[in-house]
Amino acid sequence: MNIDTSGKIPNNVDLAGDRALQRALEHWQPGFLGWWGEMGPEGSPAHEIYLRTAVSVERDGWAHFDFVRMPDYRWGIFLAPATPGRVIHFGEHKGEPAWQEVPGEYRSMLRRIIVTQGDTEPASVEQQRRLGLTCPSLYDLRNLFQVNVEEGRHLWAMVYLLHRHFGRDGREEAEALLERRSGNQDNPRLLGAFNEATPDWLSFFMFTFFTDRDGKFQLSALAESGFDPLARTTRFMLTEEAHHMFVGITGVGRILQRTAEVMAQQKTDDPARLRTLGVIDLPTMQRYLNFHFSVTLDLFGSDNSSNAATYYTTGLKGRFEEGGIDDDHQLKDRAYPVIDVEGGIIVEREVPALKALNENLRDDYIKDTVAGVERWNRVLQKAGVDFRLGVPHKAFNRRIGSFAGVRVSPEGRVVSEAEWQANVRSWLPSLEDRAFVQSLMGRVTEPGKFANWIAPPERGINGKPVDFEYVRFN
Repeated sequence: MNIDTSGKIPNNVDLAGDRALQRALEHWQPGFLGWWGEMGPEGSPAHEIYLRTAVSVERDGWAHFDFVRMPDYRWGIFLAPATPGRVIHFGEHKGEPAWQEVPGEYRSMLRRIIVTQGDTEPASVEQQRRLGLTCPSLYDLRNLFQVNVEEGRHLWAMVYLLHRHFGRDGREEAEALLERRSGNQDNPRLLGAFNEATPDWLSFFMFTFFTDRDGKFQLSALAESGFDPLARTTRFMLTEEAHHMFVGITGVGRILQRTAEVMAQQKTDDPARLRTLGVIDLPTMQRYLNFHFSVTLDLFGSDNSSNAATYYTTGLKGRFEEGGIDDDHQLKDRAYPVIDVEGGIIVEREVPALKALNENLRDDYIKDTVAGVERWNRVLQKAGVDFRLGVPHKAFNRRIGSFAGVRVSPEGRVVSEAEWQANVRSWLPSLEDRAFVQSLMGRVTEPGKFANWIAPPERGINGKPVDFEYVRFN
């Protein structure tokens, strides 16, 4: 399934064979480019960047690397190859042929799913638009820009579905995706985490580790959908999403490595002393971790959700790796444990598994996250540092679900408001923490050079050396 690159919009969905759809998307395209010019990476239009662009949707050789100016980047529409004879494998429609068109009775629900996913894509570009002005290296600047253009392509992926399958309503929703703004009080993005600021590179690396990992799990659940165009679209998005998480896990790992090097050289673990030496101390890293983990957990929604049950029962959204789960894939008589607060303590209770699907997906995410954090701990262990990062309790600092407004310590103990206020500066980044991290954010643009607070990567991109000129300034 090679991609047609001859038209204005690269695609493998035969746009040329549907002229009305092609005209509609070409009409939307200038608005997208206008949004990108206004809200995309600041100060970058003239840069030539070593970017990858999709040229196929097959497993091998799917991307081409070359220098390109971002206004000239070829955003397109790509669906993973169709699976002949694919059937719906969960919910009430289990065993029926997968839908190629939207079932009328599920139209509004499916549109809501697509719009919510689509809204996260431009939001992250908006959150990160000024980071290029404080890049720690050309290698990192290029990775930021790669994440940005792929989030833009993921927006195209959802807009295609809206235009192709939802008529006038879909076109209006596609326009609205360009009108909302991250953090705007009057017209914010739909989900809370995508209205948070990303003012520094530590926040960016944490975001790509934690929040893009949420994207992995949400996209994986949608890749199970009985609506085949959505499943095929999200399957290909996952191919690109893997790089975003790589940026996060290696970025934080490199910060830890550099801090550990300075700790060994200076024989100190004192946070104040390490700050004077221009690196990020480990307790601050833990506080940033606590914040980004807890904010991301809210993206999974309520732990007892009738909407989640409906999405599953109707075949619109499955579980993570649904096909590998050994059950009836309908869950009518099954239960799942969730936690709640009773009498000032956290207790576990069982609810119908269908209503606990958000919690089920959240638990899968937590397991995956813990494994990633252990990779960071191995960096510290290898350096001989006696400090371990930990994932806080899933009830900590929550704003959605049973624990919204409940004060819970990182260890999972319900605390009073007074105790929370007495300890919150030890648990979450303070204004002083953020100001310190911000103070480190200079701009390093000499090939092969890196800011003092982060170590170089082990290897470059696509076989290029670490000191390759990944971004050319014009």
